[in-house]
Amino acid sequence: MKLLQPFVSTLLLVGSGVVSAASSWGFDDATVTVQAKGAGVGAGTKEKLSPNTPLSKSVSLGATDTLKLLLTAVDGKKAKRPHQAFLTLTDPTTGLEESFVLNVKESGKGKVDLTHKDLPVQFLTSTKPIVASIVIGSFGSSTPYNSKAFELDIARDANVPLAIPEKPLRYAVENEIHHVFRQDPQSPSKMITIVFAVGVLAAVPVLLGAWATLGANANHLGKAMGAAPLSHALFVGSILAMEGIFFMYYTSWNLFQTLPAAAVVGVVAFLSGSRALTEVQERRLAGLR
Repeated sequence: MKLLQPFVSTLLLVGSGVVSAASSWGFDDATVTVQAKGAGVGAGTKEKLSPNTPLSKSVSLGATDTLKLLLTAVDGKKAKRPHQAFLTLTDPTTGLEESFVLNVKESGKGKVDLTHKDLPVQFLTSTKPIVASIVIGSFGSSTPYNSKAFELDIARDANVPLAIPEKPLRYAVENEIHHVFRQDPQSPSKMITIVFAVGVLAAVPVLLGAWATLGANANHLGKAMGAAPLSHALFVGSILAMEGIFFMYYTSWNLFQTLPAAAVVGVVAFLSGSRALTEVQERRLAGLR
């Protein structure tokens, strides 16, 4: 029995190693190719990748080159489509990472293409090679794969200026802002107001003279006030009140103060004026002018 225990332990260890190997993600048939712009199919520098063994030399990506990564994802030894597969680039100086999704088919074959336009501007200005890692994982108990594959040396064209984007907006304390508001609208000068007021007052005697010349029946004032004193008084008073409202609006009131007062006086003028004109019509029908 004692002799069987070491043998059984050895078998368990070997079995666990086989299970572990069978339940780990990896890749096979992986190649990285740098193809120049305008080059034909199959042209370019091609390097073969091996799991957990990064390339000994860095891969150079020029300003007009395209990097193509091809691989077959495997779960254990079986080609399979994982839930996630990335080519992750890491700046060794700043620690900045950017992942690019591999387009993986059901057969496990995946690929991704990269150019300078796809890279963050921080990678284009980096002075050290960028670390490129392959990350493969999925649901289930299989161990995901994450290992360095190669170093990417990004070569820029010195004749082409680098377009660096503006810094993003940050919410912080800004400098004090001093607003300059437009001045309130002003009425005309007092001199112009006085000139027009004198002109209006000078026209009143002319109006009264014309009224008397045309045969105004001022002698009916007593009869009119006796028949409808309230209507005539309110009508004349509403006209004078409306003029006073216009004067207050011209001097000090605003529109929201003027409109309610004008509405009330207008209603009074309409009602009292209707009654006053009815009284005048009754006198005319009676043969009085």
